[in-house]
Amino acid sequence: MDWKLFTITMEVFVSLVEEGDSGMESLATSSKDLTPEKIKEIEDTENDSDDEDLDETLAERLWGLTEMFPERVRDTTYIVTTSAWSTVKGLYKFGCNASWIFFTSSALLFAPVIIEFERSQMEEMQRQQQRQILLGPNAAVSGLGSVPAHR
Repeated sequence: MDWKLFTITMEVFVSLVEEGDSGMESLATSSKDLTPEKIKEIEDTENDSDDEDLDETLAERLWGLTEMFPERVRDTTYIVTTSAWSTVKGLYKFGCNASWIFFTSSALLFAPVIIEFERSQMEEMQRQQQRQILLGPNAAVSGLGSVPAHR
């Protein structure tokens, strides 16, 4: 499957390069040759070539373009692309595993600390509520270390 993708890509690239104007077409006709009859004849041949292109499918054109490159170049390109793809897949898998390990470990390591912190806050709130009940509403606000004065 990877080889087909590579060949299709290479064939598209080569067809794009072939469609570019090399400048040689302008040398085929001079200004003397551009009579109305000649122009009509040139347009007819261009239209005929367009009709011939429509008979050939894109897949056929792309497959035909693979024949431009030697077997060794195609094989080397295939090996490079498949190894690059497998490297990217391996790095992605490693990244997923590493992030899973990091986040689960941090959750396991920090969960007891967070729970203990919450527990200490709850105890402090309970102490303040007890003070408020025993000493009145102003005692909880006045401070933790103050002791009521005896008369």
